[in-house]
Amino acid sequence: MSPTMAVMRRELRSYFVTPVAYVFLVIFLVLAGILTFYTGDFYERGQADLQPFFTMHPWLYLILVPAVSMRLWAEEEKGGTLELLLTLPLTLRQAMLGKFFAAWLFLGLALALTAPLWITVNYLGSPDNGVILAGYLGSWLMAGAFLAIGACLSTLTRSQVVAFILTALICVLLILAGQPQVLDFFQGALPRKLINGVAHLSMLRHFEAIARGVLDARDLLYFLLTILAWLAAGVLVLDLKRTR
Repeated sequence: MSPTMAVMRRELRSYFVTPVAYVFLVIFLVLAGILTFYTGDFYERGQADLQPFFTMHPWLYLILVPAVSMRLWAEEEKGGTLELLLTLPLTLRQAMLGKFFAAWLFLGLALALTAPLWITVNYLGSPDNGVILAGYLGSWLMAGAFLAIGACLSTLTRSQVVAFILTALICVLLILAGQPQVLDFFQGALPRKLINGVAHLSMLRHFEAIARGVLDARDLLYFLLTILAWLAAGVLVLDLKRTR
């Protein structure tokens, strides 16, 4: 794990060398607050919970996580440092994990900075803090899944804009996969088992279950397998580029 940790520390430092990280954190916190209090009607609901806050996370991550992941490998290739990185005494898997963990911890920091909302809801009422903690866990896992998708797609191109668009497209498809409107569209055209399979691919469905406080092993496994599968695909792409 030593090379992985070295890459992770290098990446984490790079986030805060420029003002980009601070700008991202401010934008995340401002948008989270606006969506929670205005779009989610936090006060008007009259309930002491953070459901309006967590409900907005998939759509918030849809824009912000691709903005973080698009630079992971596209920037390395565009800057000509990818070849240098691949000559270092570390495996592709270690390099991928190091970059992923650094970005995931950065997203975790952004999520942790929303703790005042948790304090506020405890001041206003008596919420079920176990459910709120589960919501934070589900949100972080969903951010990791989006990030893994972006890390993989970032290996395919040297253009950060292209990586951003591809990541956002895949993520929105995974969010909408389980929506009734989408499933009804395929009714009659696809077998019922296939439609159910598409519904189970919905990231929104698994996240909402965790956000309600239901820690089902199948939902946790879904996010972990999604992360591992996309990271493995990214390593495969990098390996093909190295042997090309």
